[in-house]
Amino acid sequence: MEDVARLAGVGRGTVSRVVNGQGSVSPATVARVKKAIAQLDFRPSHAGRVLTNGYSQLIGVYIPVPYGTFYTPILHTINTQLRAAGLQMMVAFGVDGGDMRRQAIEGLDFLSARGCDGLIAMTNQLHEEDLAGLGVMYGRLVVLNDRFDCISEQCFTVDHMEGGRIAARALLELKHRQFAIIGGPSSSADNRERIAGFKDELEQAGIATATLWVAETDFSSEGGFAAASKLLQSGYPFTALFCANDETAAGALSCLQEAGIAIPAAVSVLGYDDTETASYLAPPLTSVHVPWPEVTVSCVNQLINLCYGTHHRVQREFPLSITHRASLAEARGT
Repeated sequence: MEDVARLAGVGRGTVSRVVNGQGSVSPATVARVKKAIAQLDFRPSHAGRVLTNGYSQLIGVYIPVPYGTFYTPILHTINTQLRAAGLQMMVAFGVDGGDMRRQAIEGLDFLSARGCDGLIAMTNQLHEEDLAGLGVMYGRLVVLNDRFDCISEQCFTVDHMEGGRIAARALLELKHRQFAIIGGPSSSADNRERIAGFKDELEQAGIATATLWVAETDFSSEGGFAAASKLLQSGYPFTALFCANDETAAGALSCLQEAGIAIPAAVSVLGYDDTETASYLAPPLTSVHVPWPEVTVSCVNQLINLCYGTHHRVQREFPLSITHRASLAEARGT
């Protein structure tokens, strides 16, 4: 930086203001400094910046798995929002299977130890005592798709119970009375909530749910295919299938059609999340629309505000709805 200042004929502080984009510098001086930077092939030291202002401009993101139609768009949204604020992200992943809670704790510890200014946790496996173990990062953590009373202002999710009710109402309006459910892991609170909401709405409509056919999967297409296969083998009567996410629904659709079952003439299939993939399935999948881009942007904005004292807009309410496509029809014989 001293070499750049000498060549440009300015002080080191001026070079710092140009490099960091902070403070007032005349256009002519900025041009001289940038010319000197180019001539010297100067690259600002990341470690030096941390020592100078105490910030790394890095945000750590933990997600359970590095693939899928759910996590990838959310990561893209996070990256876009951070880059617009002049920040970068560092990502830690979990692995399939094993102790998901332990993986989340270790992932957040890894990111914290590498100097991230703040953390985004996209997991619902953490407990409140795990948050306390984060130390100073406790106040610079935001949680996506889960909620904790102890840091409620740092949590961003939707009402998954209401999402389940919306799904049930969509099928009830089409006069369905025989239902099956392919859910996700029972350890996931959001999965439990959406299935509980679905069942509650059925009970309100006078449909007993104690003997409802319900399968637990890992939220994957493979899991959806395997569960749908077991459903067909069981002989359980159903005209409507609710899948607790779109990837599970994609696998179930494939299995049902492979078995010669017409969708939606014989069976209606309803997904959840309304991911981009839902539009390109055959038939296109009707799904509960969760506004994940809006949820994610507010989550990131809140973290930036916490870390850097900014005042980015933060939304708290995220209404759910149904995106109607071709996978639903009235129940047979109605």
